[in-house]
Amino acid sequence: MAHWFHRNPLKATAPVSFNFYGVAGSPAANKICNDLRTTRARLLEMFTDVTCNSEIMKNATDAYFSLLQGFILPLDGTTQENKMRFIQNFKWTDTLQGNTPSAQQDVVFELVSIAFNVALWYTKFASRLAGKENITEPEAKDVHRSLKVAAGIFKNLKEVHIPRLITPAEKGRDLEPRVIDAYIIQCQAEAQEVTIARAIELKHNATLIAALSFETANFYQKADHTLNTLEPECSSKWRKYLQLKQHFYMAYAYCYHGQTLLASDKCGEAIRSLQEAEKCYSRAEALCKEYRQTKGPGTTAKPSEQLFFLKLGGLIKNTLEKCQRENGFIYFHKVPAEAPQLELKASYGLAEPILFELPPLSEQCTAEVYATFDLTKGAKNDKAKPKEEEVKPMKEPDLKPQKDTGCVIS
Repeated sequence: MAHWFHRNPLKATAPVSFNFYGVAGSPAANKICNDLRTTRARLLEMFTDVTCNSEIMKNATDAYFSLLQGFILPLDGTTQENKMRFIQNFKWTDTLQGNTPSAQQDVVFELVSIAFNVALWYTKFASRLAGKENITEPEAKDVHRSLKVAAGIFKNLKEVHIPRLITPAEKGRDLEPRVIDAYIIQCQAEAQEVTIARAIELKHNATLIAALSFETANFYQKADHTLNTLEPECSSKWRKYLQLKQHFYMAYAYCYHGQTLLASDKCGEAIRSLQEAEKCYSRAEALCKEYRQTKGPGTTAKPSEQLFFLKLGGLIKNTLEKCQRENGFIYFHKVPAEAPQLELKASYGLAEPILFELPPLSEQCTAEVYATFDLTKGAKNDKAKPKEEEVKPMKEPDLKPQKDTGCVIS
């Protein structure tokens, strides 16, 4: 299912040398600075490397974060702020704001920005895996898990690290609550899509599929509403995607709820539920066209071209015709004017974010080495600092469409 998910661009950043001139006053301190530079560069390379998998990403992330914490955590036995926290300026773009970067002289800003990119990578990795022609069950589980890992990272940043920033995020930037909330909810909704596809493939109970679809549609609606006060030029395309997914899964919910009603001999209500499914599906089709025509950041998904999307249209049509035939021969029920109120709660299959924790502090970062960093030695070298590097966009690999089998898992 290539091009099933909308993905906003990765954040881009200016190079950071970690050359602190006279400040690093020992070989061990210099080694930490050199290792910070190389592990950061390695992690940035992994974001656009198509051969990178979740294990490689975790190792690259842990290597950098274990060192970076040496400039955040107090290492002198006191509760005072780490003296190295504000020594370096960092520049990062935002996923919705083009190539205009934000800058803060704060290592916590670097931590949350690059961790945000790690979460985005997990969503893109999941999308790439889901786009494979013959996806295996372990790969489908990896898609599901990657989306929950991404949600966990976003959630951890929002609750633990972003509140520590001295300078709060500007409106529309990645680190502000509306944007990061939308990412968390979208990740959970997409993880539940994998569960729904699995339930359909294995012909699980229609009640369960209807409930999961309803919960997923509600997630997409919540994410859309979270973004409704952002500037339209940066959020409209993303919102169209969230809206089309909401209507698509509402169509699924009404379709499978109709099957449940028919099985309970409530044929008139089943017909009305299937009619509502038709309406939601038509709205999803229209939103697919609007989404493709809307300009904005990110790759353009093509859900209406996928068999998973197309199959639902046929399922609704066939199930509605079956209900109408049964009603004409057996039940003779009146079809209600109002669509049934869906009050469905899924007991199983709801996707919760996977808890994210930073790796332990590197063994290189000791109190003794920390003491050899001397901020008073750096001031005289200010004029010798190199000119500021510009921020170049990340060159992301193209997602090659493959033959669509219509399944998320096989």
